[in-house]
Amino acid sequence: MSPIQVKKHHTLTGHKDSLYVLCAYDESRFFSAGGDGMVVLWDLQAPEVGKMIVKVPASIYALSYSNRQDKLVVGQNFSGIHVVDVESKKEIGSVALTKAAIFDVQSTDQYIYVATGDGEVFKLDWELKVHQKARLSGEHARSLAIHEERNELAVGYSDSMIRILALDDLQVKQEISAHDKSVFTLQYHPQMPILMSGSRDARFKLWDIDNGYNFVEEVVGHMYTINHIAFEPSGDHFVTCSMDKSIKVWDANEFRLLKVIDKARHAGHGTSVNKLLWMQYHNWLVSCSDDRTISIWEVTNTH
Repeated sequence: MSPIQVKKHHTLTGHKDSLYVLCAYDESRFFSAGGDGMVVLWDLQAPEVGKMIVKVPASIYALSYSNRQDKLVVGQNFSGIHVVDVESKKEIGSVALTKAAIFDVQSTDQYIYVATGDGEVFKLDWELKVHQKARLSGEHARSLAIHEERNELAVGYSDSMIRILALDDLQVKQEISAHDKSVFTLQYHPQMPILMSGSRDARFKLWDIDNGYNFVEEVVGHMYTINHIAFEPSGDHFVTCSMDKSIKVWDANEFRLLKVIDKARHAGHGTSVNKLLWMQYHNWLVSCSDDRTISIWEVTNTH
């Protein structure tokens, strides 16, 4: 029997379209956004009612919050990014960057990194001045992961490549022929020198960052596209989600499957699960889906 037990705590509703992104605000609060252009703030301590922070006139695939700056970056598809003060719900800046989709936004205390559908990656400061941009593929730049200690930005593309860029100037340090299809998600392992990538080819792969990003292992994780990978705050487990409507819980040291969360067994999502967020608060896991809902899960290890 699996040591992982799963209990569904809440289903959050209110969004009018598919949900594509979740982003932590603090230990118990998080943002959600998707096809309806609304950014909503939820509190796990009283999750029934969300608070709308801002609405943009297009879909949203990407959000990033900076604790240091106390600002939220909202990627508005086919336009650019907005910077929002959460408490006042006021937009404090915006910049037009692209006519393409904005697939990912990640940030540090100093800079914002944006991945777009026309293959460009932008580096901006918090005053929204563009410092660098790099177009390294004619296909989508889909996913970003930042490793500040190594001064590296991993970028996953629809040409199946992962390109490792220098954080400061976006120069290419390495190119990895990674998957058979688009690289939809990238995460640096919090405890091991590993970059994890998940793809439309339904596999996730491990890359050894201390040895030239050499290939370590490949796992067929799902039946269809792996949309996202997220780690537990402790780093002991990670989760994957997929177009196959399931969420899977894995051991983060041995990369073994421990639990499948799906509709049949756990009243999971009825359509593609698009993003995951493992919160500090009670170690609860948050998921969102094309079914317009957010699910809150308690995941416990009985061992």
